[in-house]
Formats: sequence, C-alpha cells, structure tokens
Amino acid sequence: MAAKQKVSVGVDIGGTNTVVGVISADGVCLSKASFSSTEAPTIEAYIDRLADTIKQLLAGLSDIALLGIGIAAPNANYHSKCIEDAPNMKYRGIIPIGQMIADRIPGVKVEVTNDANAATIGEMQYGGAKGMKDFLMITLGTGVGSGIVSNGKLIYGFDGMAGELGHTIVIPNGRQCSCGRKGCLETYASARGIKQTAIELLAKPHDAVWDSIAREEITPAFVSQLAEKGDPTAKEVYEKTGWVLGLALANAVAYTSPQAIFLSGGIARAEELLFAPTRRSFNENLLFVYKTHEIPMLHSTLNAGDVAVLGAAALVL
Repeated sequence: MAAKQKVSVGVDIGGTNTVVGVISADGVCLSKASFSSTEAPTIEAYIDRLADTIKQLLAGLSDIALLGIGIAAPNANYHSKCIEDAPNMKYRGIIPIGQMIADRIPGVKVEVTNDANAATIGEMQYGGAKGMKDFLMITLGTGVGSGIVSNGKLIYGFDGMAGELGHTIVIPNGRQCSCGRKGCLETYASARGIKQTAIELLAKPHDAVWDSIAREEITPAFVSQLAEKGDPTAKEVYEKTGWVLGLALANAVAYTSPQAIFLSGGIARAEELLFAPTRRSFNENLLFVYKTHEIPMLHSTLNAGDVAVLGAAALVL
C-alpha cells in the first residue's frame, strides 16, 4: 500500500478575506478556498465557517495524512495561540483561536502566529530566503508587518510579539496610528500611509487627473499607475514613502545585522517606484560598519496571495 501524502493546512486571516490552503510537505498548494473575514456576525460564527472550510477542503482530497493546522492572523501570539486586540479585524478582544479550532477539529495539532511571521516562515521554507540564517521580512499592505530570523530561528521574544517594525516611531509626533501612538512606520509605508501622503501633497499644485477621483478612493494602485506615467505628485508620494521606509530599515539593521531584507505585500508591487527611493534612504542612513558589504533588498519570491498560507502551513512541520 502506498504511503499517504503528508499535508498541513495553512490559514491566512486578513482584515477583509480569509484564505485556506492544503499544502504538501514540499510547498505545493493542493486545494484552496477563500471567504469573507467580516460577514459572520460573531467570532463564533466566523470560526464555524473556518472549521467547515478546512473540513471541506480535506474531504475533497484522498490518500492524505494531516500533520496539523497553522493559522496566520494579525496580532496573533505564537505562545498563547490567541489573536490579541487586532485593530484591523472586525472581531475585537482576546480571541483564543487556536483552542477554538482545536475544539471544532479534535485531535489535530494547531499552531498560531501573526501574518508577518507566517510570511517570514514561508519565505524561509519555500522562497528566496531558503538556506539563509539571518534576514528580515517586511510585509507592506493594509499595515506594515515584519519578521526577524536570527541564527535560523524566528524571533518571537518573551511575550511572543517581537518584530513589530511597523510600530516603531519614525516621525516623532507624526501621524496618528491605530496602535495609539503617533508617527509609526505603518502610518507612512502602508496602503493607508500612501493614501495620506498623496492627499497631503494634493494641497500643492497638481495635475488635473487627480481631480477625477475622490480623495477617499485613492489607492496605491492608482498612485503607481500615475507614477509610471511620470506624474510628479505620484512620484513624490513614493519618494517620501521610500525615504521613511529606508530610514526604518537602516535602523533595523543596526540591531539585527541581516544577510538580506525581503519586501512583500501589495505595496511592494510598485517595484522600483518604491525600491529605488527606499534603497537610497537606506544607504544614506545605514550605520557605517554595515556599509562594508552589501545588504540586498529583495522581492519576496513567493506569490503575494500564497506566502502567508504557505508560512502558516509550515508552522506545523
């Protein structure tokens, strides 16, 4: 009798959508589904939907052996297996998501970490960081997340919440952040940050094309499209974003000394519009001792839609 294929389930819980995938040991997605993270009226109803989705995906595959379920979510604590007061999620408070899934799918190992850490694990297990022992992963999307790998191990810290580069202050008394502080990197280098920068710049003379879109509808994709066409305001948005991000990364190097830095997420799709000013700021602000060798700033090699799912699945390996 042929041995059953070993698989794990990866769950990526976002503020808008939840993606679930059944992943083989070599990182191939065998089956995947997604659903809204906000439609369920209560967290209990949401967890029921999640558990049902997992069961349905597994039922659709034959000759598999389930190793466990890995869950990636905003503000998820690896140690407690809880989502802790995630500002970007509909369901607030302390959510013991690991135990809630274990109750609905008994006898299965469940691991939990935050979405940025999952992306880091995915890159290390299946992507461009494979074989690296020291690197940074920065996720740029609705928020700014990060994962730190040192000596081949992801750094969780004493309370499981280490690696919150998005909530380091880059502009003292700057923009109000959802975490309660002011001037965090997330308020400048996230989708919301790019939108705010664009709105602020529109107080100056600008091309009429900007007036065709309502301020609340400005997106990074719209800004990128204009920047690629040479629009000076759009290009300045990325110059300012890159300057702040590069400064934050230069500071991060001083206390992590990474071999490389990976950028992933929707904002990173702007390619050199973002990478070029970020590298300039990074090199200008980098501590001299680290300028003796290049620290490459790289794109994630994994599909942006799959990286957290792959990383979450890899948690149980």
